[in-house]
Amino acid sequence: MAAIAFEIQMCDLGVVDYMPVWEAMKAFNEVRTADTRDEVWWVQHPPVYTQGLNCDRSTLTASDIPVIATDRGGQITYHGPGQLVVYPLLDIKRRAKGIRWLVNLLEQLIIDFLAIHKIQGERKTGAPGVYVHGKKIAALGLRVRRGASYHGLSFNVDMDLVPFSNIDPCGFEDLEVTQLRDLGVPLSISEVQARLSTQLFALLTRPN
Repeated sequence: MAAIAFEIQMCDLGVVDYMPVWEAMKAFNEVRTADTRDEVWWVQHPPVYTQGLNCDRSTLTASDIPVIATDRGGQITYHGPGQLVVYPLLDIKRRAKGIRWLVNLLEQLIIDFLAIHKIQGERKTGAPGVYVHGKKIAALGLRVRRGASYHGLSFNVDMDLVPFSNIDPCGFEDLEVTQLRDLGVPLSISEVQARLSTQLFALLTRPN
């Protein structure tokens, strides 16, 4: 049987509020057909906390930052300027893949990127995401509906990390977070996006 090659569109959304992007992701998946081209959306969000379906609502202390309960997996996290958010809108059924494949692919994307800069990124069993010296640098929260994925990955590049102190990131008490700038990599978020986009495009378009 011949290998199947996949097409994908990379979309730079800029800085956009969380809610309209979430609604757009859901709408995209509801109208897509077996022939719809996959897309990956790259975005930054103004400050917002998002809660996954498994979130313990007690993990958030008082804050003026908006809180949105979503339909993704996982617990609570924070999004803000300087954090790169990646939303893969993929027909994983068409690719004959499962959600674990996508989790592994997104984690490996960040691990490989860090390795280029001589930083060792690691996975943790039962705690999706990427960690450096025990501190979380990338978080994952996904949803699959009608065989297609939405929500995705957030990667801390050069942001204000203080709002993470109001939550138990991803539901883990006392979990520390880190970012690319604090690890000695002075890349702008646009530079990080360009490099990750190239890597991810190659991973997602190679024949199955």
